[in-house]
Amino acid sequence: MVLRLRGHHLLCLLGFRGMGYSPEFTSNMTKIYEKLRTEPATMVTIMRGSDDLCSCYPDDKPNHCETTSVHDRDDTVLERLGLAPGVEIAWQDILQLLEKRMMPGDIPRICASCPWMPYGVCEEGVARVAAGSGLAPLPSVGSGGASPKG
Repeated sequence: MVLRLRGHHLLCLLGFRGMGYSPEFTSNMTKIYEKLRTEPATMVTIMRGSDDLCSCYPDDKPNHCETTSVHDRDDTVLERLGLAPGVEIAWQDILQLLEKRMMPGDIPRICASCPWMPYGVCEEGVARVAAGSGLAPLPSVGSGGASPKG
């Protein structure tokens, strides 16, 4: 199974702690997260635009998946990592690129307009990867349908 992920979602996955826009979105993200956490050799195709995480974005919320700011964030992340849409790469190799080329202090600059940024979890995730660790085990209790206050 090859996962399809856009640029900024490579960072979102580092900060995922079991919260999401809806229970369906959170369940989908948890499945993808756990696959990458437990099977780091999983192949990922880098996407331009909507990916396997966007596929479960709730219909009743304003969709931001195709906005200019999100595309710009994708481009910034991919440029920093030396990746491009269409590249197929193992998750463990993405983690190595993140370890070498991202720092926690990059998150406020790259993700300034993201409503999840104030939680600090993405910076924590980048710090964990920068220290040579993979994805953290998810908390046993999550809020599932939590959504950022925009």
